[in-house]
Order: sequence, then structure tokens, then C-alpha cells
Amino acid sequence: MTSYVNPHDFPPLKNNLILRAARGERIERAPVWVMRQAGRYLPEFRAIRAEQDFFKVCRTPSLACEVTLQPIRRYTGLVDASIIFSDILVVPQAMGLVVEMIPGKGPSFPAPLKTPEDMCRLSDNVDVEKELGYVCDAITLTRKELKGEVPLIGFCGAPWTLFAYMIEGGGSKFFTACKTWLFKYPKESKDLLQRISVVCADFLVAQVKAGAQLLQVFDSWAGELSPSDYREFSLPYCQFISSTVRVKLRELNIPEVPMILFAKGANWALEELVESAGYDVLGLDWLHEPDIARKRVGSRVTLQGNMDPNVLYGGKEAIERTVKQMAEAFKVNGSPDRWIANLGHGITPGVDPDDLKWFFECIHKYSYADTC
Repeated sequence: MTSYVNPHDFPPLKNNLILRAARGERIERAPVWVMRQAGRYLPEFRAIRAEQDFFKVCRTPSLACEVTLQPIRRYTGLVDASIIFSDILVVPQAMGLVVEMIPGKGPSFPAPLKTPEDMCRLSDNVDVEKELGYVCDAITLTRKELKGEVPLIGFCGAPWTLFAYMIEGGGSKFFTACKTWLFKYPKESKDLLQRISVVCADFLVAQVKAGAQLLQVFDSWAGELSPSDYREFSLPYCQFISSTVRVKLRELNIPEVPMILFAKGANWALEELVESAGYDVLGLDWLHEPDIARKRVGSRVTLQGNMDPNVLYGGKEAIERTVKQMAEAFKVNGSPDRWIANLGHGITPGVDPDDLKWFFECIHKYSYADTC
């Protein structure tokens, strides 16, 4: 069992900028990090992966810690958060499915769920602290090794996104198999989504117990659902996760941590997510116009994002120009309050690490409050 690690057992936090932004407190500039921050664009990461299987890195706390720390070392003083190196698909693994990472292809399920009868292959009661304790151990180790430089983010995938992977057997272009389930077997689909939700909530609570200071839920395929289908098959389960995590943390007398929801592609749902999803921060993909998004939500929630990751291939001039425009659009009356700077999706493998450094430097340059 993962025991609660008292914050006093970790080095004091030196940079709480992202926590303040997530909570809606005044900030002097926008905090910044990027999704897939620890990843294949870094040569030091590729050196480890050349010798280790992807999921071996995830399951070995010392390796997961090292990979998590790599961008923090490289961009020290520029990046305001770390995110534990893991994968959203460790949850289906914990539920009993085999997941492989195929070079050049990505994640693959050799035996995906074909029909509702296949749900009998899933574990009825998942002990996340047993099945996913390696993630918790990596979080605790990383918190210590960060020495308080920046906060550490824990995460999981959203139930709909995980559901889709578990049925499609990997990435998909048309999502035919998983949508067949939704429309042909709606009751069984909801049963599976609820089972995934319970595991996700327990997993996030375990990550906080181990030392995670923020949590993000990745609904990478939210945009593949129509508004009515999203309301039926995704939003309720994201709501379940946020409410359950908060209740369980209170029951354990553990301070709540800010929670982020990234519902990629569900741009139409912004107001509904603010009103009912139960998250402190909403991630935006690059199809949102930041100033319009801010007008839609006001100051009720912090927004995270949202530069197109491909701008990082455009050279320094394009990066600086885009960051400047983005900062101006996110600020309200010259203030960066309620904004966490990020990309609109994960960084891609071909990015030059120096171009990402320039992105961070430009965020520092242009996101300060106008009065500073």
C-alpha cells in the first residue's frame, strides 16, 4: 500500500508559480511546461530508450525518475513544472490487458476487447497501489530528487480515451470499433467506462499520496465524439474522477491538489466544462483563440495552452512571434493571471531541444504582467 508521504518529508518547494496560477492567485508571469516534456525529442531520453523497453522505463522507478528530471536539468530556471514519466495505458495494463509499445507504430493491444463478453478478461477489483505502485514509487523518488525546484504533476488518461484504446487495439483514424460499442452496446459501454473511472480515480489519489502536487486527466480523443455523445460517454466519467478524487483526499485528511482536464478537440464544450466538470484548470488545444476562450469562461477557471506544437519547427522568429501573440491574447488587462503556458498538444519527437528552450525563453519574455 502506498502510504501518504508528508510534504515535510520532501525538500521545500522553491517555485510554486504553477500552483498559484492553477488556484487563481495573482502571478507575476505565466508558468510554463509542455506535455510530453520528458520524451523522444531529447537525445538523453533516446539514449536510455536505446537500451530499455518503453514500459520497462515506466516500471523502473529509478529510470522513470531520471527521464522525468532530464528536461528539468536541461531547462533549469525556464520550466515551472515536471510531469512524471509514465503512460496513460498503464491503467488498461493494471486492469488485465496486455499493451506493447511497437517501435515506429506506437501502442498496440494484441488482444483488444472485441465484444462486451470480453470484459470478463478484466480484473474485477484493481488494487492500484499494487498494480501501479511503481508509478507511485517513481513519484516519491522524483519529488526527492527534484529538490524542490519545481512541482511534480501526476496524470492518467480519461475513461473515454482509454476505452477507445482498449477496444480499437491502438491508435485509430475512424474509431469504428469503439463507437460501435457506444451505439450497439450503450449499457455495457457505460459499465466499462465506469470501471475505468474507478481505477483512474484510485490511481490519481495514490499519486497524490506518493507526492504528486497537481493532477492532469488527458482526454486526448474527446473531439472524436459529437456533443451529445461527449455528454453521455465522456463528461460524466471525467466528473466522477474529479469529485471522487477530492472526496477521497478529504477522507484521508490529505490536502487537495489542483486538477487539470485536457479535453482535446471538445472546444464547443468549454462553458459546460467550467460549469460542471469540476477541474481547476482546463487545457486548450491550438484551435482555440485564447482571448475568446477567456471571454467565454471569465475568471472562473485557469486556462492552459495552447501553441500549435508544429510552430516549434518554424524557427526562432516564428516561435517568438507566436508566443508574443499568444501571451497578448491570454492576458486580461495586462495580467497573466489564470494562465498556464503550454503547447496545444504534446511536443513531437523531431523538435530541436534548443527551439523548445527558445519557446520557454519567449514565454518568460512576453508573459510578465505589464506592470512588472
